[in-house]
Amino acid sequence: MEGTIPAVANISTQSQPRAIGRALVRSKFRDQQSVLDDFRLSGSSRVLFPHGRRDSLEAVLLNTSGGLTGGDDFHTEITAGKGSHLTVTTQAAERAYRSIDENAAKVRSSISVAPDARLNWLPQETIIFDGANVDRTLDVGLSKDSCFLMVEPMIFGRTAMGETVHQASIKDKINIRRDGRIQFADRVNLSGDIQSHLDRPAIANGNRAMAALLFAANEAERHVDPLRALLPPNCGVSLIREGLIFARLLAEDGHSLRQILIPALRHLRGAELPRTWML
Repeated sequence: MEGTIPAVANISTQSQPRAIGRALVRSKFRDQQSVLDDFRLSGSSRVLFPHGRRDSLEAVLLNTSGGLTGGDDFHTEITAGKGSHLTVTTQAAERAYRSIDENAAKVRSSISVAPDARLNWLPQETIIFDGANVDRTLDVGLSKDSCFLMVEPMIFGRTAMGETVHQASIKDKINIRRDGRIQFADRVNLSGDIQSHLDRPAIANGNRAMAALLFAANEAERHVDPLRALLPPNCGVSLIREGLIFARLLAEDGHSLRQILIPALRHLRGAELPRTWML
């Protein structure tokens, strides 16, 4: 039979339906322990609550679509209520795959930490594949006497698989406010031949894994010297302002990055990492 089946002919040119996910998690302090206050989900977002320490609530985020690609839209809202301790992590590394068009995968995370509360934002790595297009924003609102620990690790291709990211677009924005006033803003904007950018000495000096590490707390500055002692020379730690320290970490690959991150996060958290990080 001559000709082409229309449904097959159009599949490569038509935009495909993509994943949408929404998650809301709020904690509160009740009966001398941190417990769940509110919880809502829709679409491809899921949250697990493993049993753990009674003084801290742990939430594990899961993207059931299997990864990110162009046209995805995820929004996560996290709140640690007054006096509560909440740790948020992910079940596995997130994967940002090739986009079939110019639409970016949009990931929005909004975090609020009430007075005397602590929130640990500890997602595992985001792995960037060739052709990925990701637009990600993290907005954090802190209160007086609240504590916030954050890590955002990113890996550009899996070196063990011989992968190199030659073409991608990555926009990553972090905003930290305390009592409504901006305390810190970080921007990463990489496009085109990513590996050629990473090879530049002023950017990554050939390394393919990086992480942003931030700790905001009263007397955070006392952790600067201990943190520097834990990190290799190609990582930097700065006291941005009173009560806020920031570190940029570089490593050859994802495995090497974890070897740097785990002791640093243990020190700043003052406890073991979530079990998903150790699997």
